[in-house]
Amino acid sequence: MNPERRDRLRDAAIAVLAAEGGRGLTHRAVDRAAGVPDGTTKNYFPTRDAVLRAVAERCLEQYAALTARAAAAPGPADREELATLFRTLLENVAGPGRPRLLAYLELQAEAARRPWLSALLDPMASGDFAGFEAAQRSAGLPVTRQRAAAVTLALHAAIPHLLADGPQTLAAAGLDDLDRFVRELLDAVYPKGTTG
Repeated sequence: MNPERRDRLRDAAIAVLAAEGGRGLTHRAVDRAAGVPDGTTKNYFPTRDAVLRAVAERCLEQYAALTARAAAAPGPADREELATLFRTLLENVAGPGRPRLLAYLELQAEAARRPWLSALLDPMASGDFAGFEAAQRSAGLPVTRQRAAAVTLALHAAIPHLLADGPQTLAAAGLDDLDRFVRELLDAVYPKGTTG
């Protein structure tokens, strides 16, 4: 099978999942999104579970590429740089990262009923915990596993609200001002003057 066409189909499946949700992820919808003849997706991924697996694997590949780039860059040197990093990540949710994150949330919902899918997605979420903890350490904060996890969980919890973009919810959560949200989160978990 043609690897370029396979990747094109997987990318189209991510776009379909992001735009139409789990119910809209059909072979025919992926064929249309990829601009290929009807039946092409079914030839590459014969079942819906095969399409879901393909999407999860592609998301994992994209996540690995993003984290490799992040790991190659110097970590934040201080609290200010860490706040900027986290704010930028959250801004990405409503911007260029939106389709990938919508697809990922759809995959997580599917994974609640499919243990094999949960196992495929697990490295992405667990990778965030390790990566965000390393960033907090790099910034010189008095990191404990619990503090780092609290920050990561708060950032993860913000994602669906940013994607839904409900103004009242964003205001209630403090997500209508991402810079303030991140700074207040860091202050709550790491009050100024806190030591390890």
